[in-house]
Amino acid sequence: MADPHRQPGAVRRWAARLVWSGVLIFATIVIGGALDARRRLPDLEPWHRIVPPDFRAADLEPQSTLASYLAQEDAAFRVVHEQIEQRLDPAWRVPANRYNVDGISHPGRLGTADWNRSQVLSPPGDVIGGALLVHGLTDAPYSMRAIGEDLRGRGYLVVALRMPGHGTVPAGLTDVTWEDWVAAARLGARHLRSAIGPDKPLVLVGYSNGGAIVLKYALDALEGSGDPKAAKIVLLSPMLGVTPFAWMARVISMLGPIPAFEKARWLDVYPEYNPFKYNSFAANAGLQTWRLTTTLASQIARVAGAGLGPQLPPILTFHSLVDATVSTPAVVHGLYDVIADERSEIVLFDINRSSGLVPFIRPADATLLSRLTDRSARRYRRTLITNVDPSSLDVGEKSVAPGSTDIYSRPIGLAWPRDVFSLSHVAIPFPMSDPVYGREEGAAIPQLIRLGLLSPHGEKSVLSVPSDTLTRLTCNPFFAYMDLRIGEWVQSRK
Repeated sequence: MADPHRQPGAVRRWAARLVWSGVLIFATIVIGGALDARRRLPDLEPWHRIVPPDFRAADLEPQSTLASYLAQEDAAFRVVHEQIEQRLDPAWRVPANRYNVDGISHPGRLGTADWNRSQVLSPPGDVIGGALLVHGLTDAPYSMRAIGEDLRGRGYLVVALRMPGHGTVPAGLTDVTWEDWVAAARLGARHLRSAIGPDKPLVLVGYSNGGAIVLKYALDALEGSGDPKAAKIVLLSPMLGVTPFAWMARVISMLGPIPAFEKARWLDVYPEYNPFKYNSFAANAGLQTWRLTTTLASQIARVAGAGLGPQLPPILTFHSLVDATVSTPAVVHGLYDVIADERSEIVLFDINRSSGLVPFIRPADATLLSRLTDRSARRYRRTLITNVDPSSLDVGEKSVAPGSTDIYSRPIGLAWPRDVFSLSHVAIPFPMSDPVYGREEGAAIPQLIRLGLLSPHGEKSVLSVPSDTLTRLTCNPFFAYMDLRIGEWVQSRK
């Protein structure tokens, strides 16, 4: 028989072993991640080390104005110009470097307006409402340019707001938080409400991480933040679900402050050839998306559980069926099925069933549609943009009304490009005519990089960036349909 007096000591010893095992595993992950980053990643450049001063959540006060926000933004861009562009090492004075003022990737090539900065677009006539546009992670306000211009033409005062840490240098994302982004959105919404008055509608439009930000803003307003409430919400590929391992970025980057392990603060380090989007990815950026999406999921469930879902503004979402950046099922099951609002609608862009590449698409992705759009009735409208038949590149709209299982079909007068098998996360907000990301030859601006036209074929291990990055679709063949639907949505009285 075991001695009962020895059992507590045995338990303590086992507990100590478990603790030490946990410490060892933790240390292995931290040190291993730091060593792997040091070995795997190329040398860091000034744009990976210099963090410009930027807006923080603590800066938001009742008297804060958009003018003060833009003044802080100016200070950040001065640092970029004085400490990076004007001191650029000769080795980096190559055409495809966004910090080379004489190169084809410098944002100044587009024209007088720097779309890495916040933009205020005033309509040509009477103002009928206000629209706050929030871009995605590592992006800039440029990703909202086409939609913003259309809303301005419809009579909306548009603020395409640059989120803190964005538009300047990738290092800006090494110490920013999602709370900073939401605080900036609050400031932008307050400015618009003050500018348009109390009675005109306020619309929120968010792309990717920006979709999570505007949804968080709307939920906070519903739960009593005191900020202006929106009339409508438009989400483009909203970041509502990311890999559950994103939190590991915090662990892996813990040794980043030590100079010998500074690369541990980065998940990817690539040349910065994209004028309006970072190519390098800071570990903190992944951590903040995980923090934001997990917070948002809990809040959505709490609001729905309290029966407040119908008090949210109606939501219109556009999302690709296949998305390598965010989770499509999270949008359907984590938002729409939970809120269950008959005023809201989700539009899914199917894969190209006539591309000839369907046999090469992963079975899980090819069958995802059946799991997301079964014939059961749901409380919201579901719309699918898909081939009119498997032998045609022409696409049509198939819609199911809230509470119904009947499918309404109509053509939309658009077709898949023959060489495109699906949309991509980064393609949704850009028209085919976009001068940087579009595929139309006639949209070219002299001496401006045309990323949308790149489709490289050649020897492997020659390019300085992964070839799949350059071949990823960067514009939306169905942008005209989406843009029209957004315009109709924000102006409808439903």
